[in-house]
Amino acid sequence: MTSNQPPLSNNGRVVIVGAGLSGLCAAETLRAEGFTGHLTLIGDEPYEPYDRPPLSKAVQEGWISAEHTTLPRRRDVAAEWLLGIPATGLDLSNRQVQLADGRRVPFDRLLIATGTRARPWPDQEQAALDGVFTVRTRDDTVWLHARLATGPKRVLVIGAGFTGSEVASVCRELGLEVTVTERSATPLAGALGQAAGTFAAYLQRQHGVDLRCNTTVMALEGDAQKKLRRARLSDGDELDVEVAVVALGSVRNTEWLRGAGLAADARGVVCDASCRVFDAEGVVTDDIFVAGDVARWPHPLYDGQLLVVEHWSNAAAQAETAAHNMLAGAATRRAHKHLPSFWSNQFGVNIKAVGLPTIADTIVLTQGSIEERRLVAVYGHQGRMVAAVAVNAPRSLPAYQALIEARASFPPEVHASDGPAELHPLPAGFPKREQPTHDPGAEPTGAGPNTPERRVEGEMLKLLDPRVPLGAPPLLTLHPNGIGIWERQEQTGEMRS
Repeated sequence: MTSNQPPLSNNGRVVIVGAGLSGLCAAETLRAEGFTGHLTLIGDEPYEPYDRPPLSKAVQEGWISAEHTTLPRRRDVAAEWLLGIPATGLDLSNRQVQLADGRRVPFDRLLIATGTRARPWPDQEQAALDGVFTVRTRDDTVWLHARLATGPKRVLVIGAGFTGSEVASVCRELGLEVTVTERSATPLAGALGQAAGTFAAYLQRQHGVDLRCNTTVMALEGDAQKKLRRARLSDGDELDVEVAVVALGSVRNTEWLRGAGLAADARGVVCDASCRVFDAEGVVTDDIFVAGDVARWPHPLYDGQLLVVEHWSNAAAQAETAAHNMLAGAATRRAHKHLPSFWSNQFGVNIKAVGLPTIADTIVLTQGSIEERRLVAVYGHQGRMVAAVAVNAPRSLPAYQALIEARASFPPEVHASDGPAELHPLPAGFPKREQPTHDPGAEPTGAGPNTPERRVEGEMLKLLDPRVPLGAPPLLTLHPNGIGIWERQEQTGEMRS
C-alpha cells in the first residue's frame, strides 16, 4: 500500500474530505506553502466551513446568529467546493473518492477530515418527536434557538458533558427551567473526573438547575401530533417537558471508509505522528492523511497510546501539520505533537484545560478554592503530571503546560501564593469507558494500527445504551408492553444505537 511517489511538490490533485475547521486550515496551509495544483473540498453540509464552539452557547443566547459563525479566511484557497454531497466510499486502487450523487473525484493526495456527528437518541421514533434536538450542526442550533425563544416551560438536557452543561447554562440565562440528567455521579465526569465534577455540580445547582446524577432517561413520550410531552426517568420520576436536548457525545464519521483497506473503524482513522494513514495491514501510506476529530494518532507524552482529540485547537494544528507533510519529503516532515487543550464557558465561569485528564488516576488542588470560584487542579498518572484544569485562572496554565511537557512528577511542587498549605491528592474518579454519555473531549483508544476494536457483548452491550443506569436496573421497563429492553432485544435480535 505504501506509495513510491515523490513528494507532491506544488502541483497535482489534492482532495480534502471534510469541509470544516480542519479542512479549511489544511487548504489554507497547502496554498501558503506553494501548492498550485487542483484542490477539492467535499462536505456533507451545504455550508462553507463554520465555527462549532459558539453553537451551544453564543448562538443560543442570541449574541450572534448561526450565519455569522462562518470561519474567516486567511487567504483565497482557490478550491472547488463540493458541498452538501457526502462521501460514501473510497476506491484506493483507482484513487477516487465516491460521492452520494454517483460522482467519483480523482486524487493524487487525500486528506480525511470528516470529524464527528452527534450521537442520536437510541430510539428512532422518540428521536423524531417534535421537540427533541441535538447540537452539532448549524441547522441544529438554528432549530433549537427558535424553540428556546418560544419560552418552553421546561427543557430536559440528556447528558452533562460540556455540550449539555453549556446548553443548560444558556437555558438558565434565558430564564428557562431546566432538568439535566447524567448517567455518572457528577457533570463533566467523563472529561474531568468525578472529583472535579463535584464543583460542576455545585455550580449547576447554585444556578437553579434541577440536576439528576446517576439517572438516565428511560423514554421520551409524545402526544397524538408527535410533539414531545413527557420524559420517564430511571429514578421513577415523570417530567412534563416540551424540549429535550440529547447531549450524549459524538460518533466518528468513518462509515464511508468501510472496505477501503485502511486502519479505520468506529474509534477513528489511525495515522503516524506525521498524519499519514496506516492501511489495514499496518503499513503507513504516503498519500493518504488524516486530521481533526476523526484521527487516532500517537502523542510522545502518552506512552504510545493512540489518542482521539475533539478540540478546536487540535483540529487546526493537526490539519496544518498534515497539509505541510502532504507537500514534504521524508527529510522535512513534521511530527504532530500538539498538547490537547480545550475551554468552556458555563454558569459564569471559564474552564480551561491542557493535557489529557482522561488517563489520570489522581487529582490535586494546587491553587485557589471552590469558594472563590477560582482554582487550578492538576492531574497525575502513575506519579507523573498529565493534565491541568483552571477555573477562572487561564493565565496560570502556561506554567503547568511546561511542567506537563517536561514530564514533571506528581504531585507538583508549585509553591503558589494562593495554594493550599498542604497538597491533598484525591482519586480523579473517571467512570468506566465506552459510555456514550462520557463526552470526554480527548481520550486514549489503544495502541497500534492493528489493534482490533473491543468486542461488545453481554454487560458491555447494556452499558452502551444511554437509557440503562450504571447501577441496579430500575423496576420500570422501557416499553409499555411490559417487556424489558434486554429481553426484547433477545427476542428480536435487535440492538439499536
